[in-house]
Amino acid sequence: MNLKLLFIVVLSLAGGTLSAQQVSNFSLNNVLNGKPVSLETYPSCSGVAIIFTSNTCAFDEYYRGRIAKLSNEYSDRVPVLLVNSGIEPGDSEEAMAKKAAQLNLKVPYLSDKDQTLMKQLGASKTPQVFLLKNSSGVFSVVYKGALDDNAQVEADVRHAYLKDAIDILLTNQSIQTPEVRPMGCSIKKKP
Repeated sequence: MNLKLLFIVVLSLAGGTLSAQQVSNFSLNNVLNGKPVSLETYPSCSGVAIIFTSNTCAFDEYYRGRIAKLSNEYSDRVPVLLVNSGIEPGDSEEAMAKKAAQLNLKVPYLSDKDQTLMKQLGASKTPQVFLLKNSSGVFSVVYKGALDDNAQVEADVRHAYLKDAIDILLTNQSIQTPEVRPMGCSIKKKP
């Protein structure tokens, strides 16, 4: 039996689709107000976009405006959560709160200093996005990777991966490109 046929047989036995990674609920501190945020905070949303970010990576700075636009456009259906798992001094909770005030952030900026959510999702870079679909309170990753294909020049973006994935999620269709390699700075892991 050739590999292609074997793959088709395996898919048919699995119900025709590959299962998405389920995400366990989490509770992280929002440095904007000191209150915890979890997936249970968003029971009626179609999904949640989790974006790993930092205070110190140049790539994160390139995307700040684009993330704000996405958040404004989809806030009631697919809220954006910024997560900082960095362990460097420039990414401390105090530094996060200062950065959030400086940027006048309107989206939750969550501290993941024990790197629990980072490990659960397999995040390794900033910015790196994980789009979660909500199916009756069960959240699963349906897209992960880059926000788009041009970090430095927004006007030259040809593929807005996250925006496209959100639009497809909202039509309840299958995302054809569920993963794109992220560009950015590596997240330093705790020893």
